[in-house]
Amino acid sequence: MNGHLPVMLREVLEMLSPRDGAHYIDGTFGGGGYARAILEAADCRVLGIDRDPEAIARGQALVEHFAGRLTLVEGEFSRMDAFADATDGVVLDLGVSSFQFDQPERGFSFREDGPLDMRMSLSGETAADVVNNADLGTLARLIARYGEENNARRIARALIAARPVTGTAQLAAIVSEAQGPAALRHAIHPATRTFQALRIHVNDELGELERGLEVAMRLLRPQGRLVVVSFHSLEDRIVKQFLTGHSTAAPRASRHAPETRAARPQFQLLTTRPRTPSADEIASNPRARSAKLRAGLKLAA
Repeated sequence: MNGHLPVMLREVLEMLSPRDGAHYIDGTFGGGGYARAILEAADCRVLGIDRDPEAIARGQALVEHFAGRLTLVEGEFSRMDAFADATDGVVLDLGVSSFQFDQPERGFSFREDGPLDMRMSLSGETAADVVNNADLGTLARLIARYGEENNARRIARALIAARPVTGTAQLAAIVSEAQGPAALRHAIHPATRTFQALRIHVNDELGELERGLEVAMRLLRPQGRLVVVSFHSLEDRIVKQFLTGHSTAAPRASRHAPETRAARPQFQLLTTRPRTPSADEIASNPRARSAKLRAGLKLAA
C-alpha cells in the first residue's frame, strides 16, 4: 500500500468514531488507508467498495492481514445496498486516488504523457472518446459545467480543430495554448479544469455521489455516521445540500423567510462548517490542500 496517504485521516476517525462490534462501509477503498485505520481503531468489520479492479487487487493483502474482518467488492458505491443490508457508518473519499494519478497509463494526469483514458472502472467510454466525438456545444458545456472553466468554448473549439486527440500531454498542450499566455500566471496549470471536467463526465462522478448519498442514508442504522471528504466545490456543494436538506433544520429559501424544520429529519449535522486539513498535513501531502470534510449522525426513524 505504499504511496497512498489517506487525506484527513485523524478527522475522519474522529467523525466516524469506530466502535467494537460495529460494521462500516468504506465506499471508496482506493489504497485502503481509511479501512486499515478503522479496523485498527476498533474490533469491527469493514466492507470496502471500489469500482477500480486494480484497487481491489491491491487490497487483497489487507484482506489477509485482517483475517475475516475486511471484505472487498468491486463496484460503485452507489450500489452499496447490493452488498450490505445495514451499517453503522459510511465513509467516502471522493475523486481520484493517488495510485490512479501516479499511473500515466490511466490518463488522469498531465504530469507524464499517457493515453487519454480517465476511466476509474477500466470499462466504458474514455476521455478520448468524448474529446474526439462530442460536438462543439456538448464539449463546451461539459467543460464549463464540470470544470467551472470560463474559457470552455474556446477550449472546445481548439480540441475539435486538433482531432484526433489521443494523449494527456497533447490535450494539456492544446488547452494551454487555447487559454493563452495569461493563464500561465495562475497558480494552477491551465489544463487542470478541463482534465477535471472530462474525468467527472467519463465517470459520472456527480451522479454517482448523489445516488450514493441517498443509498447511504437508507443503509445507516440510528446513530450511524456518514463522513464525506470532497476535493472541489461541485462535490462539496452536493454533500452540503444533502446533509442540510436532511438535517433537523432545513435551509431557508431566503434570509427573510423563517427557518423551517425538515418533515422527517434524517441527520444531525456533525459539521456545521466543513473541516479542512491542517497546515502540517498540507505540507506533507499537498494533494490534501483542497479537501473538505462534512459529516452527519443518522437519527432514529
